[in-house]
Amino acid sequence: MTHPLDASGIVELAVLSRSGLDESRHLGAAAVVAPDGSLLAAHGDVDALVYGRSSLKFFQAITVLRSGVSLEGAQLVLASASHAGTPAHVAVVRQLLDRAGLAEDDLQCPIDWPTDSASRSAAQHPSRVYMNCSGKHAAFLLACVDNGWSTHDYLDQEHPLQQRIRATVEEFTAESVGHVGIDGCGAPVFAVTLRGLATAVGRVSRDPDGARLAAAILAEPWALDGHGRQNTVVMEQLGLLAKGGAEGVIVMATPEGTAVALKMIDGSPRATTLVALQLLASVGAISQAEADRVADLTTERVLGGGARVGDIRATFPR
Repeated sequence: MTHPLDASGIVELAVLSRSGLDESRHLGAAAVVAPDGSLLAAHGDVDALVYGRSSLKFFQAITVLRSGVSLEGAQLVLASASHAGTPAHVAVVRQLLDRAGLAEDDLQCPIDWPTDSASRSAAQHPSRVYMNCSGKHAAFLLACVDNGWSTHDYLDQEHPLQQRIRATVEEFTAESVGHVGIDGCGAPVFAVTLRGLATAVGRVSRDPDGARLAAAILAEPWALDGHGRQNTVVMEQLGLLAKGGAEGVIVMATPEGTAVALKMIDGSPRATTLVALQLLASVGAISQAEADRVADLTTERVLGGGARVGDIRATFPR
């Protein structure tokens, strides 16, 4: 086990300015890697441990595919999604459960409300299928049924599925898992370095099963997140794989395999998409014009009295 990311290993990555005065600062660490995994840029301690959180869903879904489960289209995307709980998302989750011959109560993710505001207003009660990780859990259950593994303990880190997921994470990151925790949805969550996390996401499109997953996501990006949400807009506009995670984690990768992984130390996601795009532009993976255009579409406005009075800008060294 190595050390966790702490205050000694962070740098300023973004600043919010209001009416000409810098008001808030976002500190964290970020790694940018080339397709071969070599480090192109390091901001802060990229060899400290962070929980990958939902950015690890790519590797959970790849493991489900490798277990022999046949998934295509939106069903494959939902296996790696942090979805908004819309009727379209929930319908796909139920398709996966039907394929497994199981019910909503077999899901072991928490009961929750949709995160999409219209869907939340329409929902009559919270449910496990609304929880943003329910697609992943339904895919887990389908893998267990197809392989004859037990379903009552599918989240136990010693379960055959979770052991295979850990092996996939270690394969793609090219490092050993440094620590195992419990994610918000109840599944094991693995701590890896930002260097390893960037390396892993850069390899997704160049792995046979990962390429299937990436193609499905880019064909139906709404299913990974939700219409108009940051990850979806980045994928629709630029053709990048993009996956945010809880506590200020995000990964992005080009089809060629240049990739970025970053974490804001205070867990805020407000500037993560902006910074990730600007980091990719800084190494020439996307154009500066593309980064600026999509950042403008996805970054929170700084308003005063309803008018724009400031901005959020990336501040890492260029």
